[in-house]
Amino acid sequence: MNADVVVVGGGGTGVAAAIGAASQGAHVVLLEKNAALGGTTARSIGSISATQTADQKRVGIFDTPDEHFEDMEKFSKHHADRPDNAELARILCDHVPESVRLLNEWGAVFLGPMDEPPHRKPRMHQIMPNSAAYIFHAEKHARKIGVAIVTGARAQKLLTSQGEVTGVEFERNGRIEVLEARRGVILASGDYAADPGFKAQFVSEAVAATEAVNPTNTGDGHRMALELGARIINPDMYGGGMRFVRPAKPAWQSRLPPSAWLMRGCNLVMQHAPRSLVRHFVMSFMTTVMVPERKLFHNGAILINARGERFADETQRMVFELALQPKGMGYVLGDARVAKKFTQWPDYVSTAPGVAFAYLQDYERTRPDLVRRGDTLDDVARELGMDAAVLKQTVATYNAGEGPPGRGERPPLGDGPYVVLGPVKNYINYTDGGLAINTSLQVLGKGDVPIPRLYAAGATGQGGLLLKGHGNHIGWGFTSGRLAGQYAAALAPRA
Repeated sequence: MNADVVVVGGGGTGVAAAIGAASQGAHVVLLEKNAALGGTTARSIGSISATQTADQKRVGIFDTPDEHFEDMEKFSKHHADRPDNAELARILCDHVPESVRLLNEWGAVFLGPMDEPPHRKPRMHQIMPNSAAYIFHAEKHARKIGVAIVTGARAQKLLTSQGEVTGVEFERNGRIEVLEARRGVILASGDYAADPGFKAQFVSEAVAATEAVNPTNTGDGHRMALELGARIINPDMYGGGMRFVRPAKPAWQSRLPPSAWLMRGCNLVMQHAPRSLVRHFVMSFMTTVMVPERKLFHNGAILINARGERFADETQRMVFELALQPKGMGYVLGDARVAKKFTQWPDYVSTAPGVAFAYLQDYERTRPDLVRRGDTLDDVARELGMDAAVLKQTVATYNAGEGPPGRGERPPLGDGPYVVLGPVKNYINYTDGGLAINTSLQVLGKGDVPIPRLYAAGATGQGGLLLKGHGNHIGWGFTSGRLAGQYAAALAPRA
């Protein structure tokens, strides 16, 4: 079995890489270990940030890649101790407009553009109806231009000869198979957010115990490249934290078919509809993936586990101890003051920048499974199935400022009626540790010399690029994947 270009990974990056190579006339085979394409792209919020898009032009926004590049530094300045890869950032900003144009051409429809400070102009685009639409349209186009997609095929080893990468060994249906690459191999297998070994080695045991948004991101591409002398930049960086658990059944909006004609109609309606109607549309799926604001805790709400115990300082950026609690989950408990306060601006329960703010009443309407109320702590304990005496002692200890973890300057928990939000769990959204690459997206080996015929893109090939702010991870995935495919296809076939 052979091909001109072999792509490992079937998320947005991998499909873009396959399309990039096939559009140059290469015979491409894409290997995906899961039963269907999707990757982290299909599990994301779905935003992509870009300039000079059709949606920006439609509303009269003049924006440039130069401005995008300058604004990226505003997000990464909080990581001033980390070197940022400005060359890769420049590639992203210069080429992501073409990625969005192609996505539009394949059938993707975006809501926006929307503001996301400190971006100076609205450039965040939200795909409709949800992030799975990226894969729907990209896969359809990939198959149309002849990309061979092999699912249930997990890459295990890169094959080499005389220092060049010559193919991939993979497992399918319990059998080991070999796929030779005449021109090149592209690693687009995502990050290692779901690999306990990598997370324990590079970050911590607590992060290793934390669930990943994509449970199949096990660092396969990283591992295979490391065996050839590659290295990982920023291996300890990650994005994650506390978020509400997903609903047992998805919102009706998330089940809408991603038909281009249907979404164009919806988009047209939403451009001219009252803001209240637009807000109602986005709220139902927004509250399925959102993060509780830390402002809740600064205003006196506390985080308890399923036994009614408080176990950490809730005001931390990430409460690592949550992953070690029973079933890895907890609940946010607030008093009557908190319940009243978080019903209007500026006190929101969660937010998706540029899209909408969700208040307590929004959660009660769209996610009633996450909201419980009780006049007394006995009522709360009964609702959650916990020992009332334990819960009362937890509140008394917090109010007295005793600990650990203490209370600090936060207000005590007052009288009811009480409100409980949850369950919440810790999730690792992504890891930022990517293989070192050059500006041609070639993987660098020993001495930072390119490993011949090996490319990496997306999270696998992040190369020290700091992708802070919404929409840049997906932008880098589609852009770097597309370019890596073109570069690999341009190589002369092996003799």
